[in-house]
Amino acid sequence: MSTTLPPHVVPSPDHDGRPQRRAEDRAAPRRPMRRAEDRATDRRPMRRAGDGVASRHSVTLVVPAQNEARNIPWVFEQIPRCVDEVILVDGSSDDATVPMARHCLPTVRSVQQSGPGKGNALRTGFAAASGEYIVMMDADGSMWPGEIPHFLHFLDHGFDFVKGSRCIAGGGSLDLTKVRSFGNRALLAVVNRLYDASLTDLCYGYCAFRRSFLDALDLRSSGFEIEAEMIAHALRSGLRMAEVPSLELPRRSGRSHLHAVSDGRRVLRTLITERPGARSSAAASAGEQR
Repeated sequence: MSTTLPPHVVPSPDHDGRPQRRAEDRAAPRRPMRRAEDRATDRRPMRRAGDGVASRHSVTLVVPAQNEARNIPWVFEQIPRCVDEVILVDGSSDDATVPMARHCLPTVRSVQQSGPGKGNALRTGFAAASGEYIVMMDADGSMWPGEIPHFLHFLDHGFDFVKGSRCIAGGGSLDLTKVRSFGNRALLAVVNRLYDASLTDLCYGYCAFRRSFLDALDLRSSGFEIEAEMIAHALRSGLRMAEVPSLELPRRSGRSHLHAVSDGRRVLRTLITERPGARSSAAASAGEQR
């Protein structure tokens, strides 16, 4: 399986032979985003060949955002037609994140997260989702919505939890620093050892899953470690998991809220605490002390 590079990354030759920065430099003026029902009847070419076959199930896209007004337009204009519902979870933004989202996609559902942290935002969005499939992705432009059909393909064919991987053929990263790369490899070794798994990537929050397994995921984390908690609980619960190639792009604007060292420690603590048998051992020890 291969991953097609997003339109803004691939240079295309102009009539004078000079490369263009964006594919749409030569395109007609962009029309404003329309309602979902209008887009469904559009007969223009689709962004991906795989997007031509709609999923058999309804799809909700959950996008947590805090001060991402400058990135929202690019993200929302790339959302494929197979997505039925878009939920923007706002983290008390003090810019135009919510108005911009409504301008780009009038049908978007905007909900306010109930507490701080990415984990809280995702749990808020999951609780509000109505689709049979839930896809989660960031609002900073580092994840290309055009890859969503890949995730849905595996859900449609029997898998319960699908995660993006930057470390398999067709995937990659244009934004992975040495510190983040080292931390990801170290934490990946931990999860594969403790959970008897063979994953290729861990600290990457582009995932999709069946909403019916939301209770089995039993999510409680409030920070970035929720991504590791989801994978740990999916593995521990025996969910059928697949990885699909994904290309991580640089954040389009603004600064990341991720703190590599402190968040890495929280991820490690989550993996160790949630490992198979850890809870039962803790409960047994508590019973003996009584």
